[in-house]
Order: sequence, then C-alpha cells, then structure tokens
Amino acid sequence: MGVSSKLEPWHRQRAVPERLPPLTLYVHLPWCVRKCPYCDFNSHVPAGDLPEQAYVDALLADLDHDLPAAAGRRVESVYFGGGTPSLFSPEALGRLLEGIRERLPLAKGAEITLEANPGTLRERYFDEVGACGINRISVGVQSFEDGHLRTLGRIHDAAEARATAAAVHAAGFAELNIDLMVGLPGQTVTQALADVESALALVPTHISHYQLTIEPGTAFGRRPPPVPPEGTVVRQQVACRERLAEAGYDHYEVSALARPGHVSRHNVHYWRFGDYLGIGAGAHAKLSGPEGIRRRARVTNPVRYMATAGTEAAVAETQWLDAGDAAVEFLLNALRLRQGFDTNLFEVRTGLAWATQQPAAHRAVELGLLDTSDDRLCASDLGWQLLDTLLGVFLPER
Repeated sequence: MGVSSKLEPWHRQRAVPERLPPLTLYVHLPWCVRKCPYCDFNSHVPAGDLPEQAYVDALLADLDHDLPAAAGRRVESVYFGGGTPSLFSPEALGRLLEGIRERLPLAKGAEITLEANPGTLRERYFDEVGACGINRISVGVQSFEDGHLRTLGRIHDAAEARATAAAVHAAGFAELNIDLMVGLPGQTVTQALADVESALALVPTHISHYQLTIEPGTAFGRRPPPVPPEGTVVRQQVACRERLAEAGYDHYEVSALARPGHVSRHNVHYWRFGDYLGIGAGAHAKLSGPEGIRRRARVTNPVRYMATAGTEAAVAETQWLDAGDAAVEFLLNALRLRQGFDTNLFEVRTGLAWATQQPAAHRAVELGLLDTSDDRLCASDLGWQLLDTLLGVFLPER
C-alpha cells in the first residue's frame, strides 16, 4: 500500500485509491433573484427570463460527457445546489431528474435534496417537486429577525420563512433542513438563541448552523459590516449548540446538527472523501480511477457554460491529486466529523499507508488537538475549535 519513488518524496506522487469510493451527483443551478452581499458562491441574477429549459438541456449534455468516468457506478445521492434551485419549476426539475435516472442508476432510497429560499415559491410547489422524487428540502433561512435579514440582503422575511417550512411539512417531506447563521452584524447572544428557538418551533430534522464569514470579492468583503467580536460569536455558538443538544440534535459535523437518523447523507459523503460528479456552471467534481484522483471544475459563466456543455470546452480546470494533496484533503474533510475516521478508511480512499501520517498524528495528540482510540482518530474538543491549526500539523513540507 502507498506510493514509493526514488526520485520524489511520497507526498508528490499521484494518489491512487485502493478501490472506488461511493459516488454522488451535485447539480449547480446558478441563478438568484438577488445576490446576497456575503455570498461568494457562483450565483448570478438573470438578465431576463430564467433559461431553465436550455439549462436543463445543457446539464444533461454535461452529464453525458462525464458518463464514461461513471460507467457501472451507482449514485447514492443527488443534491441540487445554487444559486437558488427553487427558482426552477417542478416541470424543469422533473425533466432533469428523469434524464438523470435514464443515464445513471440511483440507489434505492437515494437522498435527493433541493435547496429552497423563502420568497421564491408558488403555492403547492413542494407537493409538485416531491412528486418528481425530491425527498429532502434545505431552506435558506439564516435568521428569523427581519432586521438581520435585511442586512444580509435576503428577499424574504421571518413570516415567509415560517410559511415555507410549514409548506414543506404539509407536502409530506420527512427531511427538512434549516440554515441558520451566527455572527451577524449587531447580533447578540440572546438574538442568536431566539433564532434557534424559532427554528425548533418548525420541527426540522436537520439544522446547518454556521458563522457569517466575510469573503474577498463580495459586497461585504469590499465594505465589511461591523460584525460582533470573536468572543461574542463563540458565546453564540456555544449557547445555541447547547440548546440544540437539549432539544435532541446531535452535533455530528462542525456546522451541522441532526436528529438521530437524519444526518445529511450527501454531505457526510463529502466528509468521508467520497467521489462525486458535478454538473452545472462552476460545478466541481472528484472522481477516482486506476490513474488516480482527478478534480475538475466547470466554467462559471452560465451563458458560456450552456454554449459549451457536453464538450471539453466546458471544463475550466483539471487537477490530478498528488499524495500530499489527497492526504490533506481527506483529513480536511474527515476531521470535520465528530466521530472522525479510522485509518483503514484513509488508506482505502487515498491509496496511502497511514504510516505516512503517523508522525504528524503523534504531534497533534501531544498538542491536545487529536484524540485516538485503537485505529480511530477524531479532533479533540480543542482541535474541533482550531481545525485549521490541527490540519496545519499534517501539511507536508513542499
């Protein structure tokens, strides 16, 4: 196991997994009604009518282009992300899902998630997308305080957020995720807790709970708002997650909590360094094979993407992971999980011997950042709070 060479150190060799990981599919739908000032995702405001039929055609052509790399592999989950995927009609989503099923075998009971934003939905929308086969809805609420929503540039208010969650339940969905942020401009610990209480009243099965970050290239990056001091944000996180724990939500991943049996299978797949196809403008893919682990990114501009989908011209970047990259990426993902990982999974997914990481693991344990038990490793409480520091211990010298 592992890669050796007399010419190069181990971490510059191409990583080759022992066997193929499970496979999922990510579909990027890049349009929004309005660009939020904090958002650094590949999202765009359409110049006119949404070109949903042309975009669905492009997505299916894109998928056809990548089918040889996925031949014979079953897809465990599908995730429609954005942008605002709920801008697409149930008819367009249904045609897209039908095309996906014609091209790829979906696992029985596959998780199929749609991101939805309040303020973009018409009556009976969730009944209709449920009939297409979508079985999990992720609602981008962010806050239930209308002033904070305005600051964040959201197009909905708290009442619309509550109505959206009620509509998801009324349509019979068993899986509802609510996105919440902390560290909002002017937000207090009391307000952050109030957002959690409002979310709990809507009985979600899953809550994504994360800190607002000011990203370069965004409106907030160009003109940063006055966010709370770090100590306040930490108190918000601790108080909110203690309350969620009391309510029966397991903090299973750095920014995700779920009721027992309701984790996001698609996201856990990422954290366990699985493979995924990625179609759509700006979508990323990771695929393993006998030649190694390959990452690809699509062009980000939707117009250019639609013009080139199905050809190599739609691919903006291709990268083969060397062993050092694969090891760090595996750790970056797997250490986000509260349960961590076992060394066998590391070896199977990267093709590298765990012995290559053993010295760094010992250092991380000595620093109090990593806990070990038999062959299982997980971030300590301190390491989970200082995940970047923990990962820095494993970075190879280049």
